[in-house]
Amino acid sequence: MPELVEVWDAELSYTHTPLMDTPGPVPAHADGAEPLWCVYQYAPATQMEIHHALPHTLFEWRAAMHGIDPDDTATLLDVALHEPYLPAADDMFASDDPSAASVLAETRGLPTWQTPGVPDADRLAACLAQIEAVKTHRVRLEAAPLTARLKALVYVGSDRALADDPLEPVTSLMRLDPVRVQARRQAVEWVRAGREAAAAAGRGLIVPTFHGPKPAGTFVGMQPRPGGSSL
Repeated sequence: MPELVEVWDAELSYTHTPLMDTPGPVPAHADGAEPLWCVYQYAPATQMEIHHALPHTLFEWRAAMHGIDPDDTATLLDVALHEPYLPAADDMFASDDPSAASVLAETRGLPTWQTPGVPDADRLAACLAQIEAVKTHRVRLEAAPLTARLKALVYVGSDRALADDPLEPVTSLMRLDPVRVQARRQAVEWVRAGREAAAAAGRGLIVPTFHGPKPAGTFVGMQPRPGGSSL
């Protein structure tokens, strides 16, 4: 029987950014302030509060890794919220947890995002099968009762309007940049190509580097090494 975890709220925040005053008229370039979603959850059985932080880039990577449509916010969010409950295949203690053991048994042999030579449709199907196994055996995410969520807002003195779906702030606002997703797809394809080359050569994993073979049609912005040629 999967454990019930209630979803109470979600809000947009941002990652750290070193914004500083500068003496010149042009502000210094600053990194950071990337979108960061926080989903507030509660597990009644253990009385545990769960603050699940989801960087916006996580959704870009999951779209690239599993072949998920970047516009399919519902699937991206479903995967992001459930994948932390996927047990690792090499976890020696997984057999002590019946729910984890059931997930591993049900998903054994499925291709991963790194597996080379797998059609996109099969890779996506494998990802969704893993998430479904988690829902069946480990955790069931449900919206907390609306009346309880309203009482919580009153308690903290908020006059914010409350949507029926606690994940509405994410589903209504989140949009992925197709250029960023495509760049991440190229990086993912590079990793798969390295695994394929390693398998063909009968040796350990070839780790792609900026000085190694690049994916076709891409440029990584590196200058030739002194005394060497660019690849």
